[in-house]
Amino acid sequence: MAFTKENFIAFLEAASALMEENKQLLIDLDSALGDGDLGLTMTAGFAEALSFAKSSAETDLGKLAAQTGMAMSKKVPSTMGTLVASGFMGAGKAVKGKSELSDEETALFFTAFSDGVCNRGKAAVGDRTIVDALKPGSEAFATAIKEGNGLHEAAELAYEEAEAGKESTKELLGKFGRAVYYGDKVLGVVDQGAVVGALIFKALAKTL
Repeated sequence: MAFTKENFIAFLEAASALMEENKQLLIDLDSALGDGDLGLTMTAGFAEALSFAKSSAETDLGKLAAQTGMAMSKKVPSTMGTLVASGFMGAGKAVKGKSELSDEETALFFTAFSDGVCNRGKAAVGDRTIVDALKPGSEAFATAIKEGNGLHEAAELAYEEAEAGKESTKELLGKFGRAVYYGDKVLGVVDQGAVVGALIFKALAKTL
C-alpha cells in the first residue's frame, strides 16, 4: 500500500479532529504548567495545515508537506506551532520528489518529522517535551516496517509507543520553558507537548 496525497490529507483531517476533541485538555494542562495557549495553537495550526493541503494542487508529497509546515508556521508562530511546523518541513525534505511513498519511505517521512522537531527544539527523550512521544513513536513505526508489518500494524505499534512515551513524562522534570519554573510540581502530570505528540500518532493509526 502506497502512502499518497490522499493519505496525507486524511492524516491531517484526523489530527485536526483530535486536536479539536482534546482542545480543552490541552488548554487545562497548559494553563496549569505553561502559558495556556496550547489547545488554541494546535487546533488553529492543524486546521490551517489541513485547509492548505486540501486546497493545494501540489502533487510532490515532499513539497506539499514542507509547504504545509510553512503555512502552519505562519498561522501559529508560537513555540509548539514552530516545532510541529518544523516537523512537517523536515519530513517534506526527506521525501522530496515523491508523489507516493512506499512503506519504507512512509517510515522515513515520520522519522524525519520527529527529527525535524528534535533538531528545532534541541530536545531529546527524557527532557519532558513532545519528543518523549514523537521519538519512540517514529522509531517503533520504522522498526515495525523493517520487520515486515504493514502500515496499519506499524501505525498501531507506533501509537502504543508514543502513548507510553507520553505517560513516561509524569516521572520527568522539565528542562525547557515554564516546566523548569514549576520544578517538581510537574511530577505526576503528563507533559502537554507529549500529549500532542501522542495525538499525532493516534491520527496516523486512525488513518492507515
